[in-house]
Amino acid sequence: MGRLWREHIRAYTVKLGFALVCMALVGATTASIAYIMKPVIDDIFVARDQAMLPIVATMIMVIFILKGLATYGQSVLMTYVGQRVIADVQIRMFGHLMKADIAFFQTNHTGRLISRFTNDVNRLNGAASHVFIGFGKDFLTLIFLVIVMFERDWFLAICSFFIFPLAVVPIVKIGRRMRRVSTDAQVQWGNLTTLLNETFTGARHVKAYGMEQYETTRVSDTINDIFRLNYKAGIARAISHPIMETLGGTAVMVVILYGGWQVIDGGRTAGDLMSFITALLLAYEPVKRLSAMNANLQEGMAATQRIYELLDTKAEIVNSKDATELTVNDGAITFKDISFSYEPDQPAVQNISLNIPAGKTVALVGPSGGGKSTLLNLIPRFFDVGSGAVLIDGTDVRDVTLKSLRANIALVSQEISLFNDTIAANLAYGNPDVPREAIEQAARTAAAYDFIKALPDGFDTMVGERGLSLSGGQRQRIAIARALLKDAPILLLDEATSALDSESERQVQAGLDRLMEGRTSLVIAHRLPTIANADLICYLQDGKIIETGTHQELMNQNSAYARLYNIQFKGPATAEPAKTEI
Repeated sequence: MGRLWREHIRAYTVKLGFALVCMALVGATTASIAYIMKPVIDDIFVARDQAMLPIVATMIMVIFILKGLATYGQSVLMTYVGQRVIADVQIRMFGHLMKADIAFFQTNHTGRLISRFTNDVNRLNGAASHVFIGFGKDFLTLIFLVIVMFERDWFLAICSFFIFPLAVVPIVKIGRRMRRVSTDAQVQWGNLTTLLNETFTGARHVKAYGMEQYETTRVSDTINDIFRLNYKAGIARAISHPIMETLGGTAVMVVILYGGWQVIDGGRTAGDLMSFITALLLAYEPVKRLSAMNANLQEGMAATQRIYELLDTKAEIVNSKDATELTVNDGAITFKDISFSYEPDQPAVQNISLNIPAGKTVALVGPSGGGKSTLLNLIPRFFDVGSGAVLIDGTDVRDVTLKSLRANIALVSQEISLFNDTIAANLAYGNPDVPREAIEQAARTAAAYDFIKALPDGFDTMVGERGLSLSGGQRQRIAIARALLKDAPILLLDEATSALDSESERQVQAGLDRLMEGRTSLVIAHRLPTIANADLICYLQDGKIIETGTHQELMNQNSAYARLYNIQFKGPATAEPAKTEI
């Protein structure tokens, strides 16, 4: 919580200061209610002093008006600070995640990350609000009430509060238990968010395989785990109530016995005793809230710990200290004896050296898991090589800024990412100032114009979450048009036409051919016609390039590529069996 104060809350010290003034006024007016009970009882009810009646009535009215205004001011200021802190933390978390490596998202479930954004941050805000109000309004109110009590009878005041320290030990134990339970509950909330995201996203497959009951059981089990943990937290929190009720009842009993005896004996007035009892009863609620504050604080600390675990993750793919802006003059790409592993001792690519001349098209083929997509991912530094270097125009990609590097690369992959925005906005993603004419021309080149214009709002049609309102082929054509609009000197195509039918592929391939003219292109495709005209074809297997050449050169050899070609177009009867796919 101390770190949260330094990094986020302290920025709002002025508003917190005004809120504290309002809380002090609330405390003072609350104590005034107890203080004014003496003239109410002694002067009005006992002495029957008519002159005091309007004075006391006016004072009570003023006290309650001031208390209402102060409460309003405190609520407005604390709501602003609380909600602003939530927004600041969430913005910081999102900005931090935008700088995280691709590997981070591969190892962290989306649902758990969303849970950090929502459940953890909201729980943090609730805890912080309780703590500030506890240390502010409740503590100050208690101070003013204690002053009234000591002014009325210091000995009775000491007797009243002497027993409350007995509650410290159980309250501390409750707080520790709350922190453990709260941490476990937040973990389960993350699991639930992940399950819901997976189930809703894969709803078609859930129904196709008849797994509705299975998914219902999984979600129900997780919800029941959350119920049990929240129930435990509720029990732990509720333990403080009988403790405080017992101690409070004991204090009131002592006051009535001792104070009542004094009034009967003539040692003090009924107004004195009533004023003291009123102050004691008004102090009871702040004391109860302060006793429960430790549990709220522990919940907040558990949430804070999970939030900072996320914020403290360090990205490995960052700009080097002396990184410069990349200016692509030609666009030649060189893989210089590179090796890379996703997992230790399991190389995805090893000792690959490959020169891609500027403006040429190189196709990568081979079995799944051979390292084709890995090579593509190393160029924009989605991952960094374990050894060797990737060069663009002779410059190591690790020596240039990530922004300038990726600005010079257009990527179309088989995993199409569309956002819940208009089609035009999705086409212009990464280039928002592009004119509408250029957007429409890119759509024509990608064979997307006709289906877009047929939609209800044309280019202004919302594509829906993840673009699910569009077919797979339509989404892929939009992704291709997006790459066309970027107009980058280096083009990476990873199964860019995999979701297209033959006619659409023919139309799109014509656009891609025009796009690749004069650009350095690295292409992965599972259908050979799309790569047969490449300047160079590389066959990868087990992370190594085992053969290279043009389509005709490889076909003239008894190569793995030739066997694969024969299997795909002439059937297995004319070629040796091969366990490969493109």
